[in-house]
Amino acid sequence: MFSTLIEFRSYGQQAVEAAKYIGQGSAVTLDHSNRSPITIQYPYEKILSSERFRGRIHFEFDKCIACEVCVRVCPINLPIVDWILTKDIKKKRLRNYSIDFGVCIFCGNCVEYRPTNCLSMTEEYELSSYDRHELNHDQTASGRLPFSTSQDVSIQVVSASLSYLPKIFEVEKLNN
Repeated sequence: MFSTLIEFRSYGQQAVEAAKYIGQGSAVTLDHSNRSPITIQYPYEKILSSERFRGRIHFEFDKCIACEVCVRVCPINLPIVDWILTKDIKKKRLRNYSIDFGVCIFCGNCVEYRPTNCLSMTEEYELSSYDRHELNHDQTASGRLPFSTSQDVSIQVVSASLSYLPKIFEVEKLNN
């Protein structure tokens, strides 16, 4: 008789423990059901990139003085600068400038250390291509104005805020 009571008490403890775990799981589910969805519909919705986002490099031919600082600071010596020396004014004149974005690691050193403002990082991140040779941009392709996602009327812009996290995390993130 005592063994039956002990088994019954053990069964009751297991049932209470199982109910506790089910309650915890339900609480997590209810907590997540009140949040907005994280998934965005990519071609039609895009997330705004931050100010410091390192996208495609924009090149301005007229501002370049062919100093080759961008080549020296690049960890993989990627930019190709072709220049000629004009003897009458004893200055370098830029003939050609190209960057292969298939190899570029987007570190931003070339943009950071330039003496003139001929290079800048854009918010453009859609550089995919079926042919790797299309990723080799010369001064014409690198010089085209960047496409701004925020100005396209056919795309719904989703802010990159912390809306998918609970309010507790947002407060902690802002305080740090």
